[in-house]
Amino acid sequence: MTVPHELLLYCRPGFEPDLAAELLEKAALAGESGAPRFERGGGFVRFVLTESQPANGLHRALPLASLVFARQSLVALPPLALDRDDRLSAIIDQVADSGWSFEAVWQETPDTNEAKALAGLIKALRRPLEAGLKKRGALRRKAGGRRLHLLWTDGDRVQLGMSFPGNRSDQPGGIRRLRFPHDAPSRSTLKLEEAWHEFVPRDEWETRLAEGMQAADLGAAPGGWTWQLVQRGMQVFAIDNGPMDRRLMATGLVEHLAEDGFVWTPPARLDWLVCDIVDKPARVIDMVERWLVRRWCREAVFNLKLPMKRRWEAVSQGLARLEAALAEAGVVARIGCRHLYHDREEVTVHVRLVA
Repeated sequence: MTVPHELLLYCRPGFEPDLAAELLEKAALAGESGAPRFERGGGFVRFVLTESQPANGLHRALPLASLVFARQSLVALPPLALDRDDRLSAIIDQVADSGWSFEAVWQETPDTNEAKALAGLIKALRRPLEAGLKKRGALRRKAGGRRLHLLWTDGDRVQLGMSFPGNRSDQPGGIRRLRFPHDAPSRSTLKLEEAWHEFVPRDEWETRLAEGMQAADLGAAPGGWTWQLVQRGMQVFAIDNGPMDRRLMATGLVEHLAEDGFVWTPPARLDWLVCDIVDKPARVIDMVERWLVRRWCREAVFNLKLPMKRRWEAVSQGLARLEAALAEAGVVARIGCRHLYHDREEVTVHVRLVA
């Protein structure tokens, strides 16, 4: 029987070294060791465990929600080199040899232009592949919600992985694609919308993103993030020396203050702080730390602009610094950090005060 000895994780192309560094550090903390394998720009990282250890334990120890740079996380079998005259036999045989069973099959490619050219092949293989897997008893109705993923990197190269409910992205390729609202002032609006999908369970939106709440948007102009807050019916302090979108101001829900977001203080405790200021991560963290320690908001979403190199190190150090400051002040909070699809050279951090 073929046992999965590696994890397969998708990421934004170009961020493979950052995901690899994160995996090495977090696997070590979990008592596991392995070797990350990737090509820069490939859009994924293989993490092969040493001494042929089964990967399921590490997969559970590193839930996707706890990883910054990963879009998807799978327990994976070794990559396959296929015969272009008979691609299906090797795939079906590997599945049968693994003993895997699952309820759905997802065929995916890395988020690169080259890989997207495989769409026609994937479509042509779907029906015969599913038929072959059903015949072998692997694809069936009740299999614990497990899903088989095929990551195609070329017409004759594929890697098979398994995902599990509660520890995966349910978006194809791990990418949450959102439609840009035509009346939003800037495309940055999608960053905050995606952050809410990522960090706030959908069944809690009516209570945690409720009409009548108060929020501050630091570095607001022209209003991409403010637009999202207003759509939820919140009253917003928009802090920026730049001009705000006139349609937003006409809603009557926005108070624009031409002040420095790093030094402005709210008149009372707010429900939300959001911030997408382009500045050094340390300076942004200092500002957010002040807000949280003084309990000026209940929840915060903010972006950290990343350096060109050693990005995982910068993120890790920044989060550790924030956690230490909150602990020292006796502030209990839940902190999450993700490199979202609508982010580029930045990561999004969410903090919710617990007590």
